[in-house]
Amino acid sequence: MKSHDQSRMFQLIAGNPALDLVNTLDWRFREDGPEELLASYDDLLSFIAQSELVTPKQIRQIVRNAEERDAADALVCCRQLREASAEVLYASLNGRAPSSSALRTLDQFFKDARSRQHLAWSEPRLHWEWPAGDVTPDLPLWILSLSVARLLVSDEMKRLRQCESSDCHWLFLDTSKNHTRRWCDMKLCGNRMKARRFKAQHKA
Repeated sequence: MKSHDQSRMFQLIAGNPALDLVNTLDWRFREDGPEELLASYDDLLSFIAQSELVTPKQIRQIVRNAEERDAADALVCCRQLREASAEVLYASLNGRAPSSSALRTLDQFFKDARSRQHLAWSEPRLHWEWPAGDVTPDLPLWILSLSVARLLVSDEMKRLRQCESSDCHWLFLDTSKNHTRRWCDMKLCGNRMKARRFKAQHKA
Protein backbone atom coordinates (compact mmCIF):
# COMPACT_ATOMS: atom_id res chain seq x y z
CA MET A 1 0.00 0.00 0.00
CA LYS A 2 1.30 3.43 -0.91
CA SER A 3 -0.80 5.72 1.28
CA HIS A 4 -3.82 5.98 3.55
CA ASP A 5 -6.58 8.37 2.59
CA GLN A 6 -8.83 8.90 5.63
CA SER A 7 -11.80 10.01 3.55
CA ARG A 8 -14.66 8.04 5.14
CA MET A 9 -15.93 9.43 8.43
CA PHE A 10 -17.63 7.02 10.82
CA GLN A 11 -20.38 7.86 13.29
CA LEU A 12 -18.95 6.35 16.47
CA ILE A 13 -21.99 6.60 18.72
CA ALA A 14 -22.03 3.19 20.39
CA GLY A 15 -19.80 3.86 23.38
CA ASN A 16 -17.64 0.83 22.60
CA PRO A 17 -15.46 0.03 19.56
CA ALA A 18 -16.82 -3.52 19.33
CA LEU A 19 -20.33 -2.16 18.87
CA ASP A 20 -19.16 0.54 16.49
CA LEU A 21 -17.61 -2.27 14.46
CA VAL A 22 -20.94 -4.11 14.20
CA ASN A 23 -22.55 -0.85 13.11
CA THR A 24 -20.22 -0.64 10.10
CA LEU A 25 -22.73 -2.83 8.29
CA ASP A 26 -25.33 -0.10 8.04
CA TRP A 27 -29.07 -0.76 7.57
CA ARG A 28 -28.36 -4.38 8.54
CA PHE A 29 -32.03 -5.42 8.58
CA ARG A 30 -33.31 -3.28 5.73
CA GLU A 31 -35.46 -5.14 3.20
CA ASP A 32 -33.51 -3.92 0.18
CA GLY A 33 -30.18 -4.82 1.74
CA PRO A 34 -27.49 -3.33 3.99
CA GLU A 35 -24.75 -0.84 3.19
CA GLU A 36 -21.14 -1.92 3.66
CA LEU A 37 -19.12 0.85 5.33
CA LEU A 38 -15.91 -1.21 5.42
CA ALA A 39 -15.72 -1.34 1.64
CA SER A 40 -11.91 -1.32 1.54
CA TYR A 41 -8.89 -1.81 3.77
CA ASP A 42 -8.45 1.95 3.69
CA ASP A 43 -11.91 2.23 5.28
CA LEU A 44 -10.79 -0.20 7.98
CA LEU A 45 -7.74 1.94 8.74
CA SER A 46 -9.98 5.01 8.92
CA PHE A 47 -12.27 3.22 11.34
CA ILE A 48 -9.58 2.14 13.79
CA ALA A 49 -7.85 5.52 13.54
CA GLN A 50 -11.06 7.42 14.31
CA SER A 51 -11.77 4.94 17.12
CA GLU A 52 -8.33 5.83 18.53
CA LEU A 53 -7.36 2.16 18.65
CA VAL A 54 -4.06 2.77 16.87
CA THR A 55 -1.60 5.63 16.74
CA PRO A 56 -0.77 7.65 13.61
CA LYS A 57 2.68 6.05 13.72
CA GLN A 58 1.17 2.57 13.64
CA ILE A 59 -1.02 3.54 10.69
CA ARG A 60 2.05 4.72 8.79
CA GLN A 61 3.88 1.48 9.61
CA ILE A 62 0.94 -0.64 8.47
CA VAL A 63 0.67 1.26 5.20
CA ARG A 64 4.39 1.01 4.63
CA ASN A 65 4.52 -2.75 5.29
CA ALA A 66 1.21 -3.91 3.83
CA GLU A 67 0.95 -5.96 0.67
CA GLU A 68 -2.34 -5.62 -1.19
CA ARG A 69 -3.21 -9.32 -0.79
CA ASP A 70 -2.48 -9.29 2.95
CA ALA A 71 -4.59 -6.16 3.41
CA ALA A 72 -7.48 -7.72 1.48
CA ASP A 73 -7.31 -10.89 3.60
CA ALA A 74 -7.28 -8.86 6.81
CA LEU A 75 -10.36 -6.94 5.67
CA VAL A 76 -12.25 -10.19 5.00
CA CYS A 77 -11.34 -11.46 8.47
CA CYS A 78 -12.50 -8.21 10.10
CA ARG A 79 -15.85 -8.57 8.40
CA GLN A 80 -16.07 -12.18 9.62
CA LEU A 81 -15.27 -10.98 13.14
CA ARG A 82 -17.95 -8.31 12.82
CA GLU A 83 -20.65 -10.71 11.65
CA ALA A 84 -19.87 -13.31 14.32
CA SER A 85 -19.96 -10.53 16.91
CA ALA A 86 -23.29 -9.28 15.53
CA GLU A 87 -24.77 -12.77 15.80
CA VAL A 88 -23.81 -13.03 19.49
CA LEU A 89 -24.83 -9.49 20.41
CA TYR A 90 -28.23 -9.49 18.71
CA ALA A 91 -28.88 -12.98 20.11
CA SER A 92 -28.20 -11.60 23.58
CA LEU A 93 -30.68 -8.77 23.03
CA ASN A 94 -33.31 -11.20 21.78
CA GLY A 95 -32.86 -13.64 24.65
CA ARG A 96 -31.64 -16.53 22.55
CA ALA A 97 -28.47 -18.58 22.34
CA PRO A 98 -26.01 -17.56 19.60
CA SER A 99 -25.05 -20.03 16.92
CA SER A 100 -22.22 -22.44 17.65
CA SER A 101 -20.47 -21.38 14.43
CA ALA A 102 -20.36 -17.75 15.59
CA LEU A 103 -18.88 -18.80 18.92
CA ARG A 104 -16.24 -20.93 17.22
CA THR A 105 -15.31 -18.06 14.92
CA LEU A 106 -14.95 -15.62 17.80
CA ASP A 107 -13.03 -18.11 19.91
CA GLN A 108 -10.46 -18.55 17.13
CA PHE A 109 -10.08 -14.81 16.53
CA PHE A 110 -9.68 -14.18 20.27
CA LYS A 111 -7.02 -16.87 20.65
CA ASP A 112 -5.09 -15.68 17.60
CA ALA A 113 -5.09 -12.09 18.85
CA ARG A 114 -4.01 -12.96 22.38
CA SER A 115 -1.20 -15.18 21.08
CA ARG A 116 0.34 -12.13 19.40
CA GLN A 117 0.78 -10.23 22.66
CA HIS A 118 3.31 -10.58 25.44
CA LEU A 119 3.48 -9.28 28.99
CA ALA A 120 5.66 -6.25 29.58
CA TRP A 121 6.46 -4.17 32.63
CA SER A 122 5.68 -0.48 32.65
CA GLU A 123 5.87 0.94 36.18
CA PRO A 124 3.82 0.47 38.24
CA ARG A 125 2.20 -2.56 36.59
CA LEU A 126 2.27 -5.23 33.92
CA HIS A 127 0.41 -4.78 30.65
CA TRP A 128 -0.11 -6.60 27.39
CA GLU A 129 2.03 -5.31 24.54
CA TRP A 130 2.16 -5.84 20.78
CA PRO A 131 5.65 -6.76 19.55
CA ALA A 132 7.14 -4.09 17.32
CA GLY A 133 7.29 -6.54 14.42
CA ASP A 134 3.53 -7.13 14.58
CA VAL A 135 2.57 -3.79 13.04
CA THR A 136 1.12 -5.62 10.05
CA PRO A 137 -2.19 -5.51 8.11
CA ASP A 138 -3.62 -7.92 10.71
CA LEU A 139 -3.08 -5.55 13.63
CA PRO A 140 -6.56 -3.95 13.29
CA LEU A 141 -8.07 -7.45 13.34
CA TRP A 142 -6.23 -8.40 16.52
CA ILE A 143 -7.08 -5.14 18.28
CA LEU A 144 -10.75 -5.38 17.34
CA SER A 145 -10.87 -9.05 18.35
CA LEU A 146 -9.71 -8.21 21.86
CA SER A 147 -12.17 -5.30 22.03
CA VAL A 148 -15.01 -7.71 21.26
CA ALA A 149 -13.67 -10.26 23.74
CA ARG A 150 -13.54 -7.72 26.56
CA LEU A 151 -17.06 -6.51 25.89
CA LEU A 152 -18.73 -9.92 25.69
CA VAL A 153 -17.56 -11.00 29.15
CA SER A 154 -18.00 -7.61 30.84
CA ASP A 155 -20.79 -6.11 32.93
CA GLU A 156 -21.31 -3.59 30.13
CA MET A 157 -23.40 -6.23 28.36
CA LYS A 158 -26.17 -5.32 30.81
CA ARG A 159 -26.37 -1.91 29.12
CA LEU A 160 -26.44 -3.25 25.58
CA ARG A 161 -29.28 -1.78 23.51
CA GLN A 162 -30.32 -1.45 19.89
CA CYS A 163 -31.81 1.58 18.19
CA GLU A 164 -35.59 1.36 18.15
CA SER A 165 -35.82 2.71 14.62
CA SER A 166 -37.14 -0.13 12.47
CA ASP A 167 -34.68 0.78 9.71
CA CYS A 168 -31.60 1.10 11.91
CA HIS A 169 -31.07 -1.24 14.89
CA TRP A 170 -27.56 0.08 15.50
CA LEU A 171 -26.09 -1.17 18.76
CA PHE A 172 -24.99 1.02 21.67
CA LEU A 173 -24.37 1.06 25.40
CA ASP A 174 -27.10 2.86 27.31
CA THR A 175 -25.23 5.15 29.68
CA SER A 176 -28.17 7.51 30.21
CA LYS A 177 -29.05 8.38 33.81
CA ASN A 178 -32.35 6.49 33.83
CA HIS A 179 -31.30 3.87 31.27
CA THR A 180 -34.01 5.03 28.87
CA ARG A 181 -32.00 5.76 25.73
CA ARG A 182 -33.96 4.56 22.69
CA TRP A 183 -32.06 5.83 19.67
CA CYS A 184 -28.57 5.32 18.33
CA ASP A 185 -28.31 9.11 18.08
CA MET A 186 -30.96 11.72 18.79
CA LYS A 187 -29.82 13.81 15.83
CA LEU A 188 -30.27 10.87 13.50
CA CYS A 189 -32.94 8.30 14.29
CA GLY A 190 -34.41 10.14 17.28
CA ASN A 191 -35.43 13.21 15.31
CA ARG A 192 -36.51 11.12 12.34
CA MET A 193 -38.84 8.97 14.47
CA LYS A 194 -40.26 12.03 16.24
CA ALA A 195 -41.03 13.56 12.85
CA ARG A 196 -42.80 10.36 11.76
CA ARG A 197 -44.95 10.29 14.89
CA PHE A 198 -45.83 13.97 14.50
CA LYS A 199 -46.87 13.40 10.88
CA ALA A 200 -48.93 10.32 11.76
CA GLN A 201 -50.74 12.16 14.58
CA HIS A 202 -51.69 15.05 12.30
CA LYS A 203 -52.89 12.70 9.59
CA ALA A 204 -55.13 10.98 12.12
